[in-house]
Amino acid sequence: MKNIKVIIATHKKYRMPDDPMYLPVQVGSEGKEDLGYQRDNVGENISTLNPYFCELTGLYWAWKNLDADYVGLAHYRRHFKGQQKAKDPFDEVLTLKETDALFDHTDIIVPKRRMYYIETIYDHYTHTMMGEPLDAVREIIAKKHPDYLAAFDKHMQERSQHAFNMFIMKKDKFDEYCTWMFDIIFDLYDEFKDVDYNAFHARFPGRISERLLDVWLMTKGYSYEEVPFIYMEKINKVAKVSGFLKAKLFHKKYGESF
Repeated sequence: MKNIKVIIATHKKYRMPDDPMYLPVQVGSEGKEDLGYQRDNVGENISTLNPYFCELTGLYWAWKNLDADYVGLAHYRRHFKGQQKAKDPFDEVLTLKETDALFDHTDIIVPKRRMYYIETIYDHYTHTMMGEPLDAVREIIAKKHPDYLAAFDKHMQERSQHAFNMFIMKKDKFDEYCTWMFDIIFDLYDEFKDVDYNAFHARFPGRISERLLDVWLMTKGYSYEEVPFIYMEKINKVAKVSGFLKAKLFHKKYGESF
């Protein structure tokens, strides 16, 4: 069996999958009560940046400290879905055995695309979030990683993405992606860290990083395997649709997650 570890980013005590592949990581754990999970403030870490970087503080910890041949990220309320069907969603979570088999013919696993049917990636983000950081990340890519600019521009006009910063990769590609992505996101954070965004919109580094995975995959030309994802909680679809319509029609930015 391959040495595969998928961290589960969480900020609270929560039920976790009962499978040795998964490692719950308490993100933003610096100065917080110990939840009994692996903390992201040990070893080389950026735990204090969690209010801005979201699950990326857990990803950074895994990149710098975790010893595994394949590394990935999931969320406490959002997981990769396996083949099994059950009433309990935790019994449907992708297992180590299933993941091991997938890696017999690929080096990268990503969630199935999230669809934005009536808007492009760029339009959806700028309608619902503060758009200036997204424009700034394009300038950073143009300056530091120009080979990726065409893919960035193309992806911004697409209507789907591999979202949520969820993936599992062979270690060499994981290292390659993190080196590239964090180089961009750190510069982006430095450029806007003194802007007076509220707590919700201050999380732009984490959100924009979600839009970079497909840019990297497109530019590198790497093949990947798509796997369904599953929510562990019910989605408030009414609030989600209402928030989107307010953003689309009345230019009212999101004020909370749905």
